[in-house]
Amino acid sequence: MSSIERQEVSQRMSRIVKHNGMVFLCGQVAADANTDITEQTQTMLDKVDILLEQAGSDREHMLSATIYVRDMKDFAAMNAVWDAWVPEGHAPARACVEARMARPELLVEISVVAAEK
Repeated sequence: MSSIERQEVSQRMSRIVKHNGMVFLCGQVAADANTDITEQTQTMLDKVDILLEQAGSDREHMLSATIYVRDMKDFAAMNAVWDAWVPEGHAPARACVEARMARPELLVEISVVAAEK
């Protein structure tokens, strides 16, 4: 029987969950929600990098990403940052949907599943 490893656990969630060589990250948002979509997307992805490294993975091992944007008018600007961030040839399966955010100033959030290195 395989074990489940949870890191940075609070009552509401674990920031990282590892199971059977898979890494699941909780939703990540911008470091500063008072910035534009470009900055919010970049700082959100910076946080994903840190968590993937902490979990023993990286961008090249991403399997799936679900991106939530507050308004699809920001889709192109978010994608410009995303496209520069994803390593060529290693794009994960991805979905992007417009969604209401937990706080109105948040413009983008991401949930990532990756394989361990």
